Amino acid sequence: MIHRGLISIFFIVSLGATSVRAQEATSADNGANTANNPLTPEVTLNLQDYFVPTMSGIRGSSNQFLLRGLVPEKIGGVPQLLRFTVPVATAPPLPTGSETAVGDVTLTDFFVLPGKVTFAGGPLLVLPSGTALSQGRWQTGAAGAAVAPQSWGVLGALAIYQHSFAAALGHDDVSLLTFQPIVTYNLAQGFYIRSSGIWTFDLVHNLSYVPIGLGLGQVVQFGKTTMNYFIEPQYSVAREGTGAPRWQIFGGVNFQFAMH
Repeated sequence: MIHRGLISIFFIVSLGATSVRAQEATSADNGANTANNPLTPEVTLNLQDYFVPTMSGIRGSSNQFLLRGLVPEKIGGVPQLLRFTVPVATAPPLPTGSETAVGDVTLTDFFVLPGKVTFAGGPLLVLPSGTALSQGRWQTGAAGAAVAPQSWGVLGALAIYQHSFAAALGHDDVSLLTFQPIVTYNLAQGFYIRSSGIWTFDLVHNLSYVPIGLGLGQVVQFGKTTMNYFIEPQYSVAREGTGAPRWQIFGGVNFQFAMH
């Protein structure tokens, strides 16, 4: 299972990071806000995983591994962030067995307005993968974000709306709204407490859930590369519809690569 592999990676990285904590503690503390800011203009690679042990009305568990990247660019002097997400999902066990496949690819182009509170927004495009776990519909939409770094951590939020625009035989329409509040609180030696549950509202299937997370992570500096590893259990304080998760475990390892 993918989630077991990610948990193994998490602990291996934890052990590896121990050897550099003492000499890199100051750098990690200073860079925690930068590492946890989703609008930091650095080349970023994220390996993340959602494991859902129980869901409303469905037996079994599900898993979604996410390969995410962020590439900063400037077009006409305007700072932008191009973000991509490639999911690999494992569906709950069906009568014929579970299914693992690549999901739909999401591309987002954020136009960034830097400041004490950084705002960003831009268009979104979803490309159907054509696999058994694809939604089978081309989708477009918009994303907006705001991030306010504090002396003690980071406050932020990300909102996304996406809607299908091309008919596809045998596939439902898509109308999805998500809102993600982001809060981190810095501790010593690069450790931090985090909460980043994504509130999801499927407007077609009347499915919604509001997870609240509480997790722990650490930021470690390796030369010009910043590593940020974390694990965050999330509980849905409100949920409605078949398939809504009760609990989920979000974990990952993020890398930021300084290009200057």
